[in-house]
Amino acid sequence: MSNTATMDVHAIPSSSGVSNAKLGVWLFLASEVMLFATLFTTYIVLRVAAASWPRGWEELNVPLAMVNTFVLITSSVTMVLAYAKVIEKDLAAFRKYMLLTIGLGLLFLVFKGFEYSAHFAHDQWPSTNIFNAVYFTLTGLHCLHIIGGLFVNGGLLYMAGSDFKHPLFAGRIEGAGLYWHFVDVVWI
Repeated sequence: MSNTATMDVHAIPSSSGVSNAKLGVWLFLASEVMLFATLFTTYIVLRVAAASWPRGWEELNVPLAMVNTFVLITSSVTMVLAYAKVIEKDLAAFRKYMLLTIGLGLLFLVFKGFEYSAHFAHDQWPSTNIFNAVYFTLTGLHCLHIIGGLFVNGGLLYMAGSDFKHPLFAGRIEGAGLYWHFVDVVWI
């Protein structure tokens, strides 16, 4: 048997230098950019066309939004640290940083739940006005993306027990990190 027959085909670099998995993540993120760009464009059109538009700080909890922004930025840092620990082959540190990333994502959702509860307590629903419709659509979709990222990161954390030393595992973490950072940038 020749050496080429036993070679791992996933380890062979593509002619572009970018793995198919990473290219797939980038293409997926491009579709997500189009989705959010469409929603932001719709927001701009609705706002410009509205006879009046409330000021955000009058309707929203700005201090809690700032805390949530800090939580997501911190979760991006812990995601990078988790990836670094995969590269260093430090399973315990990877688990720690991935758990922190997941915990911060959950904390974001808890804070967003408090915000939503306050709106509902004041009888503010997506159907109340266009401002609320836009707010709940954009933030609700963002929360769904956070939940998706939590499932992926949780799955990768679970898989680390058996796949941590697999040559493709670092690429999986990198792909999940790209997605997680995208979700953070959309929030900002």
